[in-house]
Order: sequence, then C-alpha cells, then structure tokens
Amino acid sequence: MPSSESALFQSGIPSFDVLLGGGIPPRQSFIVTGTPGSGKTVLCSQVAFMAAARGIPVVLATVTSEPHDKLMGALSSFEFFKPDVLGEKLFIISAYSALKRGPKEARDLLLQTVRERGAAMLFIDGLRSIRDLWQDEARLREFLYELGIGLAASNCIGLFTTEYPLERLMALPEATTVDGIVSLSVQVHGSRRVRRVEVVKLRGRPHLTGEHTMTIHEGGVEFIPRLEAVPLEFRDEPPTLKRKGFGLPELDALMHGGLPELSTTMLAGSMGIGKTLLATHFAADAARHGERALFVSFFDAPAMLMARAKRVGLDVDPLLGEGRLTLRYVPPMEFEADVLVRDILRQVDALKVQRLVLDGLTDLELSIIDPGRRRTFLASLAMRLRMRGVTSLFTREVPKIVGTELDFNDAPVAILGENLLLLRYVELHGQMHRIMSVLKMRDSEYSPDLREFQIKDTGVKVLAPVRSAVGLLTGQARPLGTTVGGLGE
Repeated sequence: MPSSESALFQSGIPSFDVLLGGGIPPRQSFIVTGTPGSGKTVLCSQVAFMAAARGIPVVLATVTSEPHDKLMGALSSFEFFKPDVLGEKLFIISAYSALKRGPKEARDLLLQTVRERGAAMLFIDGLRSIRDLWQDEARLREFLYELGIGLAASNCIGLFTTEYPLERLMALPEATTVDGIVSLSVQVHGSRRVRRVEVVKLRGRPHLTGEHTMTIHEGGVEFIPRLEAVPLEFRDEPPTLKRKGFGLPELDALMHGGLPELSTTMLAGSMGIGKTLLATHFAADAARHGERALFVSFFDAPAMLMARAKRVGLDVDPLLGEGRLTLRYVPPMEFEADVLVRDILRQVDALKVQRLVLDGLTDLELSIIDPGRRRTFLASLAMRLRMRGVTSLFTREVPKIVGTELDFNDAPVAILGENLLLLRYVELHGQMHRIMSVLKMRDSEYSPDLREFQIKDTGVKVLAPVRSAVGLLTGQARPLGTTVGGLGE
C-alpha cells in the first residue's frame, strides 16, 4: 500500500479527512456503522457525489428492493447532490437479485461493474440487509473477504454502511474483515440529542482518536474534531514586554501599563458590577491603537451593547464602522463548544484579530458537555489564541454578590487565569461599593492595591487605594476608623 500523503483518497469533506489523518487510504474497505438516523447514508453519499463531481467514477450499489429514485429523492435536498453526475460518473445498480442467488453471484456483479466503469470507489448501502438475507455468518465473511481482495486488485475503495451500534458490530465478522470502521451515533444528554463520530479502526494510518462532534445541515455532513485532539504547532517563545491596556489610566497603572501581550486574562466579578463595560473598554482600546478586536457576547446583542457603552461615554460606533472592532452575539440557545470555538477561531483568522473578548465564560464552559474535557479544552483554546498572536480577556460571573468563597483553583476556568482581575461589591456603612483588585499577573509586575471604582454617566473612574477597611475581598468589610481612600464614611 502506498504510504505517501499524496496517495490518500480525498473524501471531499475536509473535516472527515482530518479525522482520518489526511484522507482515505487507497485500496481499503470501510464500514460506517450506526443506528438508524445517525447519518450513515448521507455521509457515504456525500463522499460518493463529491468524488463523482471531481470526475472520479463511483459505483453505488443498493441491496434492497426499494427503487433508486427513493434514495435520490432523500438526498436531493443536500447541496452535494448533483443530478448531472448520475449515469456519467456515479453509477447506481441494484445488487438485490444477485444477492438472492448467492455470494459468488453478488461478488461477481459488483466487481464486474467496478472494472467496467473504472470505478475508484464502491459504495454499498446496507450490509445488514445482506446479513438478514443470508442468515449465514460463513457466507457473509467469505463474501466480504473476497470482495475486499477484488476491490484492492482493482485499486478501488470499498465504503459500506451497516445498522449496528458499535459494540454489536465489533462482535461480528464484518469488523475483522474490513480495514477501517467509522462509528456514528446520536447520544442523549439530558433533554439534548447530539451527534458524534469516532474512527474506531484504520489499518496502517494514524488518525484522530476518540469521539468528535458531527453535524448535518443543508451542505451535508460536517465533523468538528475535539479542540484538544487536533495537533497544535507549538512555538516556545519568551513573553513579550508589551502591554495591552483598557484605555482607563488609573486601571492600566495598576497593571503597569495594561495586560501582558499574548496573555489570557480572567475578569471575574459579581452580577451587574461592570465586567462587560470594562471588557468593552479593553476591546475599544485595541481599535483606537490600530489593532483589530473581536468581542463575543453571550448576554447582549450588538445594539444593546453599544447603547450601554454610549451611556457611560464610550462610543464604539466609529470603531465598528471602520471595521477595527467586531461584535458577535451568541443567543441563549443550545450550542456545542467545539462548534462555537471553531467558528470564533475562523473569525479571528479572517479578521486578523489581535484582541479577543469573550463575555460570559460560564456559558462556554457549560457547553462542553463532558465535564472531564473542560480543563484541557480551555487550555487548548488559550494556547491556540496565543499562537495566533491574540491577547484575550474572558469574563466570568462570581456566583455570590458578597461572601467568602473566592477559590477558583478547582474550576476548569482556572487554567485560563494567567492574569486574574476581581470585581466585587462591598457592603460598608449600609451602602454597596464597587472594588477591584489585580489578584494575579503571571511573570509580570502589578500593584496589589484594592481600589474602589465608580460607573457614572461620565464614565468609569478608578479611585485611590482603599485603606479604611479590612475583609474587602469577601464583600463583608469591617471599617478601620478614619476613612482613607475611596470608601466613604
């Protein structure tokens, strides 16, 4: 078998080729298995049509007595369906009569058709129907074995579907006869049903292991590999000395000029305390310095975000008009983290973004359905942003407005905390005050002072260091006598 990457057969679905380690190995036979409705026929039909559209002859064999136009009618709504290739490069035959006569007759029909058409792929839709028809393990094993040899001799790839859960298939002779197995599934998570794909077996080829997200839309089947499973071109480079500020002089001074370039920062705070506003300042400051910024919000649509910023003197309309600031809204609906992050990274690349704000990290964290993935997923996201030259800021809500629980160490988002800024409400003398503190900046100097800050129509104002009370970070302050700094009597 040729081992060069150029010898791999391109499926026509780039994301499928990524899972397969570059494409389908030549002269091999595959089974795509899964329960009814998992997308087997759509996937294999898409591969067949995409090959035919490139001028590669394909034979599609049906093994039931159903008319061909029923299958074509079911596929006609997909964009990959090209009726002009039917009969020209995509040849549909029925193997049902030959199968009823026996394995030899069926094998001879299929191989003869492959040779006559010069086909590079044979797609058989429904191996389980053959098993049900023959009710004979030995006949089925012999049929698949000899068919595989014949296809390899004709330099033809075999692509077969069968309706079995993976565990059931692995106990059948089909699993040992073919070179590769791809499992499709529809899994239940609470009230949700999600599609998954796994390359279970691929002879002689490295591939992405484990389960990955699968979607079916008008374009056909698409796979989104787990973020942390895709190899990353890591560059071991020392940190830069540049800073990325908020455009708020008092706040930037706390961090000796701003956040370190290429770092990842978590801006944590109570509900309604001003996280989104400070994050908007960070994105707007990038645009004012000639950089491109992307602001992704799980809370506010662009019009609402712009209006709230303008009420405190931050007008981002000109920055949006000039294309230096882009606002993206993620509505409150079901989504999967791999899909969303895939789209965000594509947008980062397309816009050449240098600063990214993700306003609502908890929503992203909860969209990672498998809790065991959350730490590695977020770590992979942070690294991929850094490798793209992006300085990122993520906001996260602290569950309690006041209280002593401030430990993020066990939370998956702790992996993002190269830098940690905390905003809290403090109750003192019967009034609520806003305070901020830089709790952590990795490998960088910063001021540890606690500062009161105010949000008014004139903008955000960071006041002098607070020296008049203790217990401020818990939100339950105790006065120390004479007032010094931002907190009043």
